[in-house]
Amino acid sequence: MPTPPVAERRQHASTHHGITRQDPYHWLRADNWQEVMQDPSTLPADIRSYIEAENAYFAEAFETAHETLVDKIYREIRGRIKEDESGIPSADGPWAYNSRMEEGKQYPILVRTPRDGGDEQVLLDCNVEAGEDYFGFGGGDHDPSHRLLAWSADRQGSEFYTLNIRDLATGEDTGEIIEDVAGGGVWSADSSAIYYSEYDDNHRPFRVRRHVLGTPQADDEIVYEEKDPGFFVGVDETLSRNYIVIDAHDHQTSEFWLIDTRTGGAPKLVSPRLVDREYDVEDRDGVFYILTNADGAEDFKIVTVAADNPAADNWIDLVPHRPGVLILDIILLSQHLIRLERSEGLPRIVVRNLDDGEEWTVKFDEEAYALGMSAGFEFDTTTIRFTYSSPTTPSRTYDLDLVTRERTLLKEQVVPSGHNPDDYETRRIFATARDGERVPVTLLYRKGLELDGKAPALLYGYGAYGHALTAGFSVSKLSLVDRGFVHATAHIRGGMDKGYAWYKNGRREHKTNTFTDFIAAAETLIELGYTSKQRIVAEGGSAGGLLMGAVTNMRPDLWAGVIAEVPFVDVLNTMLDETLPLTPPEWPEWGNPIADKAAYDRIAGYAPYEQVAARDYPPIFALAGLTDPRVTYWEPAKWVAKLRATKTDGNALYLKTHMGAGHGGASGRFDQLKETGLSYAFALSCVGLA
Repeated sequence: MPTPPVAERRQHASTHHGITRQDPYHWLRADNWQEVMQDPSTLPADIRSYIEAENAYFAEAFETAHETLVDKIYREIRGRIKEDESGIPSADGPWAYNSRMEEGKQYPILVRTPRDGGDEQVLLDCNVEAGEDYFGFGGGDHDPSHRLLAWSADRQGSEFYTLNIRDLATGEDTGEIIEDVAGGGVWSADSSAIYYSEYDDNHRPFRVRRHVLGTPQADDEIVYEEKDPGFFVGVDETLSRNYIVIDAHDHQTSEFWLIDTRTGGAPKLVSPRLVDREYDVEDRDGVFYILTNADGAEDFKIVTVAADNPAADNWIDLVPHRPGVLILDIILLSQHLIRLERSEGLPRIVVRNLDDGEEWTVKFDEEAYALGMSAGFEFDTTTIRFTYSSPTTPSRTYDLDLVTRERTLLKEQVVPSGHNPDDYETRRIFATARDGERVPVTLLYRKGLELDGKAPALLYGYGAYGHALTAGFSVSKLSLVDRGFVHATAHIRGGMDKGYAWYKNGRREHKTNTFTDFIAAAETLIELGYTSKQRIVAEGGSAGGLLMGAVTNMRPDLWAGVIAEVPFVDVLNTMLDETLPLTPPEWPEWGNPIADKAAYDRIAGYAPYEQVAARDYPPIFALAGLTDPRVTYWEPAKWVAKLRATKTDGNALYLKTHMGAGHGGASGRFDQLKETGLSYAFALSCVGLA
């Protein structure tokens, strides 16, 4: 085996609340990190040298030895993807808009066809625009007149987007661009202007501007500016297109400002922000329909209020709060209100006729499944679209007629290499947490598995920000399952898999529940005979990477290996650095260790980087992105450096950093599959199957 690189130790101390901590790998944080996000070539030479040495070590010690296996897994997964595949057209006025993928190509092609019949028109071929380097497509939005397309792209992985204007009559960009946009833009009703949000110097979306076509970006009017660095700002529109929507939010509090597209003028506040109150707004016939957790509605409710007097004192319950039934999303149409809700860990769609108040539910039969719904471009319609899948059932897309209640199957995911759902078993089991809570765990494995504890397992988890893990179909997972793995997804606290309380009991002072729930899931898999100790590979990314670091410190004996993708492992130092993009907005999630000693002590007690100790660790594979603004590259770099210098075992420890990509890794659909192939090859090697 080649010799792994050893990071230099440099003196660095910091003191908070009278406590001094040494951080010998602090130097890996580039002082010019803002510049690096936009131009990776500016990374200081000593930092680049170490990261490239880690990449070279990983390539020599693992990639070369497993090149054949990685390529085989990649080809298996690619073989399950229909490469030349079209989406489903979505009508808007005289046109139906769509996107499609072509065989061998990495990126989508945006198209439209006349609604009354005619030839397809290609609006944007992202494969032509992408070039050879990173290409993060930010989406394309046609204007209300159907003459122009605003499309955006990030070319570094740092989430700084450039917005371009395309003339759809000529098929060419006009040359007018808006730079350093935080995503896409929203058209004005008369197609003369675009509203967009922009970043501050610390990469936080904090301001909305209005760009009038044909004028310099420097002259763009400031429509809204947020003064609190803990709040991010976004811009959108209601489905009715009556309002431009500006939202300011952190993870637990929101505030909305609206611009009436019929009258224009300055944005008007719906209701001022209150700590821990969230709300979202749609409109119909002069009435706002608001999804909110106000007044103790922990799992959310739907209220209505007159649009000309929307203060919270006037809100009237339309769909009252029901504890344990979490309302995830709503679609408001001219005649119907549709809500996606979750009860007992499973989603469902409920349709309400707004004329008579009658409700009905779209039901499904499988033990575990994923469900999503979407509105098209049009408000005055009686049709919505939904997608359904389960771990064994490929995705199916339906149109749902809200009047006849008829479902029309529009598209079924094709697995070109073949897939028989009857070859697989989906189960939902429950692990008992240390405080008695029942933690759902979704399983996928080959039918006929003997529960003798011999099977390897991959246990996946996340557990943060209220994000729930769905039980959907994955062509990738089959490459492990077909090799004898049990694939398990742990629906742990910190997500909203079992309602908002499930989220609250996995954040801030309750954060360790996330980690112990995951450990309980692993122990239950062992107790029920699905696998055994040191036959489980744990996997998680971003905040799920924090989970990986924590459970590796807490129970290193359980795992055959750990895959930590862009892992948020240096939690304490990041939450102490208020200049970083996500730090102030995330204090409500983790606590503010600058102002609160109890939060400081709590985070220090579980932060993976702080808790690295002289003990045996399982094999670990960490992935990072140099231009990642969410989990900065130095978090996994510092973690791996400290582990390498401290741990007492000889197990594999790898760090792979993408030198030209950010939080999501490689941008192309096939390049992403190669990364999955690497992770799965590592998992197989950990259990002796590589």
